[in-house]
Amino acid sequence: MALASAAKLNPMAAKAPPGKNPMVASDKLQRSKVWGETDPAVRWAGAFAVYGGHGATASSTIVYEIEPGGRLGWHTDATEETQYIIAGQGKLYLEDGSTYPVGPGSVFVLPTPVKHDLENTGKETLKAVAFFAAAMFTQDFDQVMLPPKSHILGTPNRGG
Repeated sequence: MALASAAKLNPMAAKAPPGKNPMVASDKLQRSKVWGETDPAVRWAGAFAVYGGHGATASSTIVYEIEPGGRLGWHTDATEETQYIIAGQGKLYLEDGSTYPVGPGSVFVLPTPVKHDLENTGKETLKAVAFFAAAMFTQDFDQVMLPPKSHILGTPNRGG
């Protein structure tokens, strides 16, 4: 769910001076579109709310959306991930073959390095927030993701 290319961040996501509100209006963040090179169902859009050096020192937060019929694509994360489903209906797939229905209010934790995928099975946009246990991290997708034409996505400054 991380975006490797030009993530558009809300200026409020930067470290707030003492006494200032560090609030990020995540509904106002422009989403970057991502899709799979070989599977047309792999398509979603997301934006970083905060990440290393831009409002966080030990975590990252991403807001993302999957349109009906779309999915994230099979991948593993380089850090533990917690997700909260805001709207829509979906199905979480885990590498052991188990599946779980998700909907508004669902919270789930994905330990490192459990391979997973999330599909929108409903008729409205699935909206979620993903919290990662690292300020900078990567995700390894089974297929090439566009942009940036790589199996690896991650925080914009993951290289330091």
